[in-house]
Amino acid sequence: MVAGPAPAAPSRRGRIPKELRSGGEYDRYVAARAKAGEFSGTVLLAHRGRPVLERAYGMADKAGKVPNRMDTLFNLGSIGKCFTATALLQLVQQRKVALHEKLGTYLDGFPAEVAGNVTVHHLLTHTSGVGRPPKTSEPPDPEEQAWDSVEEVWEGTLKAIRRLPTQFTPGTKYQYSNDGFVVLGAIVAEVSGQDYYDYVRKHVFAPAGMKRTDFYTRPQILAADDIAHSYTTDRRTGERYDFTASERAPFVGLPAGGSYSTTGELLTFVRALREDGKLLEHATVEMATSGKTVVPPEEGQDPLLLCSHYGYGFAANIFDGRRLFGHTGGGPGVGDTYNVYPDLDWVSVTLGNYDSAGTKPILHLERRLITGN
Repeated sequence: MVAGPAPAAPSRRGRIPKELRSGGEYDRYVAARAKAGEFSGTVLLAHRGRPVLERAYGMADKAGKVPNRMDTLFNLGSIGKCFTATALLQLVQQRKVALHEKLGTYLDGFPAEVAGNVTVHHLLTHTSGVGRPPKTSEPPDPEEQAWDSVEEVWEGTLKAIRRLPTQFTPGTKYQYSNDGFVVLGAIVAEVSGQDYYDYVRKHVFAPAGMKRTDFYTRPQILAADDIAHSYTTDRRTGERYDFTASERAPFVGLPAGGSYSTTGELLTFVRALREDGKLLEHATVEMATSGKTVVPPEEGQDPLLLCSHYGYGFAANIFDGRRLFGHTGGGPGVGDTYNVYPDLDWVSVTLGNYDSAGTKPILHLERRLITGN
C-alpha cells in the first residue's frame, strides 16, 4: 500500500468531512475491499484541484511481483471517449466540423442510409445506431486477434464498421456504441489531416500536461513495470487471470477507449478542461458535459450509480440536487471511474485492474459522502 494524503483544504461549506480524510470512512472502506481481494488499483480524491487522499493497492504485475503505485498507468477503458470528444469539439470550435452535419460530409465508404442520416451529434450521444450490436459475451474474434500493428487495428475496425447498416433510425434510441466513437476518431483524423493518435497526443494530452498518458501497445505493456496488467475473472472457474498476457488482449486501444493513464494525470485533464481555452472554451465544456439524451436505467440499478444522461462524450448525472459529470471505463480486468462535482469543487478518480464489479461499491460510497446524502 502506498499512502499520500495531502493537507486538507477548507471547503466552501466548511472543513472537508472527516469521512473523506485520511483514516476516514472512505479510506477504511477501500482498504477493506483491497484486503478482501475485491479491489486492486489506485484512488484519488481532490478538493479545489488539490489531492486530499491518494491510495494504491494490489499488484500491477503478479507474476513479476510489481505492486501498484500512484504513478502506475492503468487501462482507462471508455474514459478515453472523453479524449475523443474533446478532440472532435476542438474542430467544432474551429468550424471545421459541425454537429448537425451528416457523417458522409466527412467520411466516405459507408452505406448511403448511414452516410446521409447519421449526424456528428448522433455519434457523440450514442444515438446513431452505427456499428456492431453490443456484445453480450466476449468470445475472441479470430480476425481481430490476428492484428499485430496499429495500422491493422485501425483499418480493420473501420472496415468492419463501414459495411454495416444502422441498427435503428438515428436519433430514435440511446444505445451505447464503441463503434460510433471509432468513427468520431476517424473524423478527427480526416478533418485534421493527422493520425488520430498523433492528434490526441498533441492537442489533448500535451496541453493538459498529461506527460505519460498514451495509447500503449500490448508488447509495450508487457515489457513495462509501470503499467498495470488487467486481471479478469474466468466465468467457468471463478479464478482471476492475466488478461493482458492472454491472446485475447487487443494490440492497441481505439478512440472508443484503451488509452493508459494515472489518477494524477486524469486530475490534470479535469483541471485543463475547466480552465477556459486550455483544451476547450468554457461554453463548449458546459455544453459537452450537460445531458443531451436520457439514458434508460437498467433493471434493479442503484440510483447512486445511475448514468441519467449522456452529453458529448461525457456522462452527466444529477444526484441529491448536485450535478456530476465524468465517465466510467470497463472491460476484462478494467474497473475505472472519474467524477467531477462542479458545485462542490470535488474530483474523484478510481482506476482498477480488476473487473468493474470491484469498483462500483467504492463509487457508491464516494457519491454518498461527497454529496452529503
